[in-house]
Amino acid sequence: MNPVVDFSIPEPTYQRLANVHRYWLATNYLGAAQLYLRDNFLLERPLKSTDIKPRLLGHWGTQPGLNLLYAHLNRLIQDTDASILLVTGPGHGAPAILANLYLEGTLGEYDPTYQVGLNGMSQLIRQFSWPYGLPSHLVPGTPGQIQEGGELGYCLSHAFGAALDNPDLIVACVVGDGEAETGPLAASWHSNKYLNPATSGAVLPILHANGYKLSGPTIYGRMSHEELTNLFTGYGYQVRIIGGSDPMQVHAAMWQAMNWAYGEIRTIQQNARAGLLMGVPAWPMLILQTPKGWTCPLTVDGQPIENTSHAHQLPVADPAGKPSQLATLESWLRSYRPQDLFDGMGQPFSSVTSNCPMGSRRIGMNAHANGGQLLVPLELPNYFDYAVKVPSPGTVSVEGTHQLAIYLRDVFCLNESAQNFRIVCPDETTSNRMTPLFQATQRAWMGPMVETDEFLSPDGQVMEILSEHTCEGWLEGYLLTGRHGLFGCYEAFIPLVDSMLNQYAKWLKVSKETSWRKPLASLNYLLTSHVWRQDHNGYTHQVPSFINSVVAKKSSVARVYLPPDANCLLAVTDHCLRSRDYINLIVASKACQAQWLSIDAARDHCSRGLSVWDWAGNAGDQQPDVVLACAGDVPTNETIAAAAILKERLPDLRVRVLNIVDLLTIMSPEDHPHGFPEAAFSQLFTTDRPVIFAFHGYPMLIHELLHHRTNPNRFHVRGYMEEGRTTTPFDMLVLNNMSRYQLVMAALQHTNNLPGTQALVQWCQDKLTQHAAYIRREGLDMPEVRS
Repeated sequence: MNPVVDFSIPEPTYQRLANVHRYWLATNYLGAAQLYLRDNFLLERPLKSTDIKPRLLGHWGTQPGLNLLYAHLNRLIQDTDASILLVTGPGHGAPAILANLYLEGTLGEYDPTYQVGLNGMSQLIRQFSWPYGLPSHLVPGTPGQIQEGGELGYCLSHAFGAALDNPDLIVACVVGDGEAETGPLAASWHSNKYLNPATSGAVLPILHANGYKLSGPTIYGRMSHEELTNLFTGYGYQVRIIGGSDPMQVHAAMWQAMNWAYGEIRTIQQNARAGLLMGVPAWPMLILQTPKGWTCPLTVDGQPIENTSHAHQLPVADPAGKPSQLATLESWLRSYRPQDLFDGMGQPFSSVTSNCPMGSRRIGMNAHANGGQLLVPLELPNYFDYAVKVPSPGTVSVEGTHQLAIYLRDVFCLNESAQNFRIVCPDETTSNRMTPLFQATQRAWMGPMVETDEFLSPDGQVMEILSEHTCEGWLEGYLLTGRHGLFGCYEAFIPLVDSMLNQYAKWLKVSKETSWRKPLASLNYLLTSHVWRQDHNGYTHQVPSFINSVVAKKSSVARVYLPPDANCLLAVTDHCLRSRDYINLIVASKACQAQWLSIDAARDHCSRGLSVWDWAGNAGDQQPDVVLACAGDVPTNETIAAAAILKERLPDLRVRVLNIVDLLTIMSPEDHPHGFPEAAFSQLFTTDRPVIFAFHGYPMLIHELLHHRTNPNRFHVRGYMEEGRTTTPFDMLVLNNMSRYQLVMAALQHTNNLPGTQALVQWCQDKLTQHAAYIRREGLDMPEVRS
């Protein structure tokens, strides 16, 4: 039985409200000073133009609201001892968050340069937006944070991902009203339908509606209270709106609102954990309506500033160049009365920080924000136990993703008590032949159910929502707070999250350079229903571009795997689930396909990354006349078929077959740590023989990866050339010049004209003519290519 929770929280007293207000003034002062000052940090003398930074960079508009929320979350933590993680959506809120981290002492504990006092304050203010100083967005080097604020739309899905399977955690998520206009953010409000209060934590969304974006009004800022309440009630939330421009009135209302939200969260959780709650609970949410740039000058040189879009960035644009603006800036900064907040040594008076929590309860010290320190390795089964028996290459056919799902099913089983593994997928788990997962877990679902529903449960660990952005955000939040996961998706739709991939890759890159950030479980993508098996859906579903997106990331982060069969898929996935701090991309078809390697051979092949498949060629130990290379399951199938044709019809041509499972092994070791040394690469690919390379994606990518290799012009790459339509699987290959017959002709084009060459070329051309007629007549591929 769970103990009854005492939800009683102290009511505000005048003194405590006054202290919260003083803290808010102090953070506002520090935030504004960061934007402008290079000296005279406590305004101990009149402000001069030489006190102003030479380049003014940063944003003011969101800071007062963030500071207000941070102050009241501090007070709530102090009164309840709650573990609260703050996710900050507004992109340019770094000065506010840094000011709070400085005052609570967290920033100085991570970097003694910023210890509380005059020296630390001077460094905080001077180093903001200074070369090699503190950036204007939140970054991995910012304590207490799990997302970079530069790209909008993902804070709420990150927050829900963090709360999953973290039953004691409350995630306060500040959503800017500009950010709230994005599509990804709009979809993520529905995350409440997936959060089980019996086993997970809670998310407290706080919409900060201050009315303006960069240069115009926000939609949410112009909605009436009735519209806002109706909208978010429809999403399933209990809504409380707090607003105004009188600071003490807003403080009093926010104190009550925080108490109310906390009480609602704990009541929902207690009822759920006692078995008294069914369905989707109405979680609380807050809407904070305050003036844009609150407390900055009302006007500057006659132009309205506060509560307009002109407060978004720098309310006073040129104080160093215009004496009137310098006077305005000084008046603004002195309005916070810094001499009443800090002593002569830069120490805040005790009343300023009296409502701050202590130790690990400080927001900046929340352990979940540095998830690697909480990470427990997955208990993984021996993937050999799930192997497909392959008596000889090509004699067995299976659906690789189905086989993998049996392995992943047991990953769920082995980690059931830890509850630290989830799979996210935009409604494609069944389509991707992965229903064995549902023998161990179900789809997460808190909503109503009917008799015909399948695989739904509030306790499900498979997360499906038809929003790739939300899936990505959930998984990122889950990983960043110290858990493990996999994103399964159709290859054609994963480019929707390209920009999220970019941001996460940057986060990982900088995290690796931040000494106190602990390694995280890797972000693992499994792309299936891929370009070469989207013949029925047509051109719109034929998009292999995500490989390019991953390859473009830093070599310390990016990994791309193209397993040619089910046993290689098992070996690669097992490796990826054990890895740390990578973005692992795995591309594998869900179709029933020929299997090439035994599990022992697959293990060895995947550990090397690329190998010669002697059984597929006929060169043996001799120098080949031509190398047939392949990367991807369908290109592998066609390459082996092409090699078989050459061996049978032109046996005097020496053919070597190379398969690449780890794509980035073909890069120079100077460019990627997985790159083969030049001597080993040349031994495999030779230095002067033609290489016909069948690739899963766009051919140009392979040429880019090979540019440092010896004689790269001898590589002739075939792949997807943006030719597609509703057709047959084999015709997709023909349209893109990568069928077995076209690979044979390419090999012959670049080798010596042996006897029988012209006859073989004509035979291939005849086969292509037969193919074109057959599919139009019969509606499917010829038997010889189907088998």
